[in-house]
Amino acid sequence: MSTEPGTASGTNLRADCTVDADGRITFALQRPSTAVLQPPSTTAQLLLRLRPKNGQPEKTLHALDLEPTEDGRLRAVLDPQPALAEGRWDVYLLPEPGAPRQRLRPGLRDLRTLVDGHRSDRRAPVAVRIPYVTKDGYLAVRAWLRPAHAEVEGVDITDRSMTVRARLHGASPAEGATVRLRLRGGGGTVLTLVPQPEDDGRGFRFTVEYGELVADGGTGNRVWDLFVQTGPAEGTASVRIGRLLDDVADRKEIFVFPAADVGGSVVRPYYTVDNDLSVLADRN
Repeated sequence: MSTEPGTASGTNLRADCTVDADGRITFALQRPSTAVLQPPSTTAQLLLRLRPKNGQPEKTLHALDLEPTEDGRLRAVLDPQPALAEGRWDVYLLPEPGAPRQRLRPGLRDLRTLVDGHRSDRRAPVAVRIPYVTKDGYLAVRAWLRPAHAEVEGVDITDRSMTVRARLHGASPAEGATVRLRLRGGGGTVLTLVPQPEDDGRGFRFTVEYGELVADGGTGNRVWDLFVQTGPAEGTASVRIGRLLDDVADRKEIFVFPAADVGGSVVRPYYTVDNDLSVLADRN
């Protein structure tokens, strides 16, 4: 049962959703035989709620008007603008003002336009939205909103290194651009690499030698986060490297890279909970 204030529990309402090439999401509420809205209400809304962090109250809601369709369903459209704030947005039906909102289950999700999303250049800011199913079986939307983004297009793994192919969106690299691996919690420790640019001016590749990540012989878990510094001067954009531009809302448990034993440390690239690329070096 839901413990969220103002939320009805025990419902089994479902909504289909379709994403078009412009990023527009259309929701179609399937009306069960025991219809919640009888007759269809002109004041019903689809409510998107930005999930708050643990222990914090909810702050951000986004309401969409629901309109009856010819087949008797209710439809709402989430346009590309305004962009949603980065985070996870839970989806509800609000039958009428003041009524308890009702969490929606997923129906059909047509995400075909997202599969090859990395093939199109994105302008700044880079806004991404992926409908998905939560662990407890409800419909939600995963959103990212970043000034720029470096999309991973491939990772080639050996027992001593990894080579990453990526492409910048929302920014262009200048001469002197670098890739930087920052040691998380490492007091500013940074490993700097010079990427090889592709002919199109946006793509690049670089190789990380695992031995350099464990060269100081440190113990315990060490995590290196990957960024592109778009120019040589301070103040140029530092862009996180990850994989956002397809139909996968959560990559961490799905895309698992092989680990390598290097100098007594186990080194493994991985996608974080935010779908960003990092490298774990574990020496116990």
